[in-house]
Amino acid sequence: MSTGPGGFSARAESIDGSSHLLNELAGLLYAGRMDGENATQCRVPRSHPQVAEAVEDFARYAQDQYGDLVALLSALSTRLRSTGNAYVQADASARRAMDDLLDNGRYVAPEDR
Repeated sequence: MSTGPGGFSARAESIDGSSHLLNELAGLLYAGRMDGENATQCRVPRSHPQVAEAVEDFARYAQDQYGDLVALLSALSTRLRSTGNAYVQADASARRAMDDLLDNGRYVAPEDR
């Protein structure tokens, strides 16, 4: 692609690669989410009740944020298109679901849920 109005340019290989990287990043983040075993190790009587409560609050918050980020990165990766109609292919129903997430989703802070 040639230089556009804002001085930006892109190559098809770069866009395709970025889409795959977003999807890979989503998978790595999902795999690296907080292990439930870590949170259970901090429950009463193994730890002080206030520590147990703080760890549980953090674990719920982290799980929620990881889920949101993984969904967002996956949705964005399906939206990236390369020049010359070389699209990153996804199942049609999955792509519709991801498009719906991007078009109609809204962020609600965990403390407001």
